[in-house]
Amino acid sequence: MLLRAPGYHPTAAPLSPREALSSAWRETLHLLFRPFNGRRWLRLSVMCLFLGGGTSTAAFQWGFSVLPVEVHPSQILLRVRPILAAHFSLIVLAGVLSVGLVVVLLYARCVLRFMLVDAILGPGAHLRAAWKKLERPGRSYFFWLAGVLGTLIVVILGLAVVLVPYLRAAREAGDPSWLASLLLVSVLAAIIVVGLLVAVVITLTDDLVVPIVYAKRTSLPAAWREVWSIGSRDPGTLFFYIVLRFAMSMFIGVAVLAFLFPVLMGLSSGPIVAAALVVFALRLVGLAWTWNLLTIILGGLALLLLTLALFALLSVAGMPGQVYLQNLGVRFIGSRVPALEAFARPSRSVPRW
Repeated sequence: MLLRAPGYHPTAAPLSPREALSSAWRETLHLLFRPFNGRRWLRLSVMCLFLGGGTSTAAFQWGFSVLPVEVHPSQILLRVRPILAAHFSLIVLAGVLSVGLVVVLLYARCVLRFMLVDAILGPGAHLRAAWKKLERPGRSYFFWLAGVLGTLIVVILGLAVVLVPYLRAAREAGDPSWLASLLLVSVLAAIIVVGLLVAVVITLTDDLVVPIVYAKRTSLPAAWREVWSIGSRDPGTLFFYIVLRFAMSMFIGVAVLAFLFPVLMGLSSGPIVAAALVVFALRLVGLAWTWNLLTIILGGLALLLLTLALFALLSVAGMPGQVYLQNLGVRFIGSRVPALEAFARPSRSVPRW
């Protein structure tokens, strides 16, 4: 049950997307800096580490490219392919492990999305307690999201099964090449459009539907019907929110990358300098660095520590942007749903964590 603070009065009018921007900014500053709490930052960073999208995905993709180890997926695939071809069981095992990892990460993402909303709207709780409290709605979100993504994959695979034999037959029959090219381009364009629509649907679910489910303890379809009803009454405002939301996501992503550039350059060059100093020191005492079991273990541990440091850095740097974007959705939809009106008011004095 949601409790309203004394002296609270419902907002006179729903917030526009621009007003939601400023309101989300104030609430994000209040959550992260007033007062600053290291534990709160750590917990929010752990949550946002697995959420991805918007601000952190590009930062992760670019950040790992600065590791002092060149990874070439094509070369790795060429080396692994003969081994997998000779052992079919390895192919099955790799496939099962890959699917299992994707499912686990997707499940964690759904529960952590509710935990992030809880950190913004509620008093906040320890990660374990918040997980137990919000695992049930997160599980329902997981099944819904898995259904959406599964349907998209099935549609794409179905198109491939239907079109590949047709294109092969058309080429053997001597049909004009431009006809096959036009068909292929049309299918790719349709897949891109459908992918964008799915991205918009998932974004709206994260931003608008999840807060309603959290506040009203309702089902995901019921919350979606409420959002659909709100959007149908004022489609222009909802469309402007979507455009503004993706624009802010891109802007924050660029800002995070700009902030991380000098830090990651130092993080990548530091281990190289340290390794060079170790090799130089060994030569001064008459020793030479050679790769054996011990040095391989030491090198692996060093790379593991560097990767963990990079994970921590990227999660902390991307966390404020994730919190702000979630706050933006909460402020926008919160002024339109009675059960969320209490969360559209100015900063609260409720202690957090």
